[in-house]
Amino acid sequence: MDKTLVIMAAGMGSRYGGDKQIDGMGPNNEVLMLYSIYDAINAGFTKVVFIIKHSFEERFRKLVGDVVKDKIEVAYAFQELDNLPAGLSVPAERVKPLGTVQAILSAKDVVKDPFAVINADDYYGVPAFKTMADHLEKLAPEHQGCMVGYYLKNTVSEHGHVTRGVCGVDANGQLESVTETYKIQPFPDGTIRDTEKDPAGVILDPECLVSMNFFGFTPWLFEKAEEKFIDFMKGLAPDELKAEYVLPVLVDQLMKEGQLKVDMLSTDAVWFGVTYQEDKPYVQAELKKMHENGTYPEKLF
Repeated sequence: MDKTLVIMAAGMGSRYGGDKQIDGMGPNNEVLMLYSIYDAINAGFTKVVFIIKHSFEERFRKLVGDVVKDKIEVAYAFQELDNLPAGLSVPAERVKPLGTVQAILSAKDVVKDPFAVINADDYYGVPAFKTMADHLEKLAPEHQGCMVGYYLKNTVSEHGHVTRGVCGVDANGQLESVTETYKIQPFPDGTIRDTEKDPAGVILDPECLVSMNFFGFTPWLFEKAEEKFIDFMKGLAPDELKAEYVLPVLVDQLMKEGQLKVDMLSTDAVWFGVTYQEDKPYVQAELKKMHENGTYPEKLF
């Protein structure tokens, strides 16, 4: 069964300060998403779709697309502010992308098979791709998806706050809710808190599962995502420059309406990522270890 990996790589990286998606992280300057592609190929994925911007297409092809094209089918989609459903527009002064729902919608014409979605700047772990690939084969053609969850305590940054989708899971392992939580950070006392509304923070359970945007869907989702994205856009103030519509919010809405069931996939995979420039040395050290212990060969591609 063909499976597609969709990689969202068009984000601005504003907290990081640059195009972190194409910043070298591995011992041979590999960009982080090359590890995801390597793991996905080994798990049985047959195609990768890169969601990028035209502005760095040439550089991206050289550093990523051309490196993997002999090992897996490659396609590109472009998340631009004018890539919108008919009749919609954004203020001329808007710079910030419209969020991860717009990102996946930009790929709808090149994704024809069950697919997984990931962030370009996160490392998801070998077992996560195997678990996802196996489960994509079991999804019903409509109204069903899946998600790999990670423990909150393993996904925070010592260098500032992060946004995570905090998950509620029922007794049958079904995702019940995803609450997009925007200012999560560790405190000196060892707690992890949400500081969005209160500087003192609301304490969160470090063992709770969070979404790192590793979802699995069938192409059925695109029609529903477009409907909801249009609703979101029509609800924006004419001068809105920053609001985004993100995948966890879409998933939460569809679940609450009874249109989507999401299987929560557990894995012992380790996640790490680069939200801030200061996160980079840790990620580099972890990748170096994995080359040395044989998780990855000396040369990925």
